[in-house]
Amino acid sequence: MKETRIARSRRERKSHLSPDAERLVASALGLANSGSRVEDRYWERQLADRIERLLESGHQQSLYNALDRLQQTDGEAYGAMVEAVEESAESMVLDHEGRPWQILLVSAPLIAWTRFRIPSGALPPHAVDAIAAHWQAHVLARPARLFVVPHLYSLDELPRDYAELRKMTRRLGEAALRGRRSRVDVSGLPETADMLADSRFLVGALAVPLGDPAFRWQELESDDHATRVQCLEHWVAQARPVIEPLLPGCGFECLLPDAYHINLREADRRVRPNAIRAGVHYLSHALAIEPGEIRAVVAPFGDDQVDEYRIGLSVDPDGDEIAHGIVWPLFGAESEDDEPSPLERIREILRDAGISEQRLWPDLIESEYCEDCGAPLFPNENGEVVHAEMPVDVEPGSSHFH
Repeated sequence: MKETRIARSRRERKSHLSPDAERLVASALGLANSGSRVEDRYWERQLADRIERLLESGHQQSLYNALDRLQQTDGEAYGAMVEAVEESAESMVLDHEGRPWQILLVSAPLIAWTRFRIPSGALPPHAVDAIAAHWQAHVLARPARLFVVPHLYSLDELPRDYAELRKMTRRLGEAALRGRRSRVDVSGLPETADMLADSRFLVGALAVPLGDPAFRWQELESDDHATRVQCLEHWVAQARPVIEPLLPGCGFECLLPDAYHINLREADRRVRPNAIRAGVHYLSHALAIEPGEIRAVVAPFGDDQVDEYRIGLSVDPDGDEIAHGIVWPLFGAESEDDEPSPLERIREILRDAGISEQRLWPDLIESEYCEDCGAPLFPNENGEVVHAEMPVDVEPGSSHFH
């Protein structure tokens, strides 16, 4: 089952669904219970036609209401509908030069960590041209056209709903088809939160004649066919030297350029261990201490089930104060039944980072946030949830990171 990356917690839930929402729920349930690929394709067309119409008209509340209903009643149908909505938001078919072209919104994630600040924002033209050339040469199929936005996106700057995302897909797809440098308005983007470890995204759109392969690993009959692993290796080797000057003072990892939504999820997962390592590294340097002098408190947070773990890092002898906090969210079907479990992974990463003194809270805690700044509160050694604050005698600068 796929999990959605778009937060829906603040959207209004309605007890009675609109006709569009009812049809979406029925089609998603039909797809989830289908007994053949023939039936699958029928329900997929039903979902796609209705979803695209709602996204194009801007009447997407019915989508969110249907997703909310399915999330409460049928996990498999919910996953099927999420997949259909994501497909409609990140892909479309456009006519160009008398033939249909498949458009796909793509991204190249960068997982970055630092003791300072992870950059985002406008990219120099020469870097964009070099990145696009390597993306085209080492990842995309030969017929594909590519347009890369000259902006390094933070997660906060990316579209927050599916209708906005579909507009972005159309705009960038048209730029890829035109095959020349196009102006993309990136003004008015939200402010980027400062994190010790976070994801950054190179975003673009590819266009291929409908029915042709989009990626190099799809060209099975080609003399220079490459697997996904080989494409990633080539991408890292060639693109990393171009990207490195764009992230001064940062360590970073390049992920494989791929479709937009799957890379959002993969980036979310890959950030988590680096957030722990970056937090320990930051504290040990800021306070001039060894990692072994830091203690960790780990607790599960959520309502009816564990939605995330929060990790409080402390250097306070009394265990009252938390110097730095890290959130480890769970995605999709992740649970304590996994092998290794999320908690075991967290403890292992803490040990590898040099923290041997760890305390675990056994009981599920309701997620709490600071009423003033909205930051998550973290568990301390005395059974309380508190704000993460660096010791007062440390020079100001990065003490506001969470």
